[in-house]
Amino acid sequence: MARTRKTSKEALEEKIEKAEADVIAAKKKYDQATANLKELLDKRDAIRKEEILSAVVKSGRSYEEIMNFLNAGPDGEKTEK
Repeated sequence: MARTRKTSKEALEEKIEKAEADVIAAKKKYDQATANLKELLDKRDAIRKEEILSAVVKSGRSYEEIMNFLNAGPDGEKTEK
C-alpha cells in the first residue's frame, strides 16, 4: 500500500496545532510555577515579619526609639520625609 503524501498546507496546519498545544502546556506549567513561587515568597515574608516583631519585642526599645532608628539615614541623621 502506498503512503499518500500530505499537502504542504495540511502539514503546516498540523505543525501549527502542535505548536499551539505546546504553548498551552508551557503556559500552564509556567502559571503553576509562578503560583508556587508566590506562595513560597509569601511564606518567607510572613516568617520574616514574625522575626522582626519578635526582635522588636525583645529589644526593650520604645516605639519612638525604633522609629527613629528606622528613619535614620546611613550616617545616623534623621532623613526628611
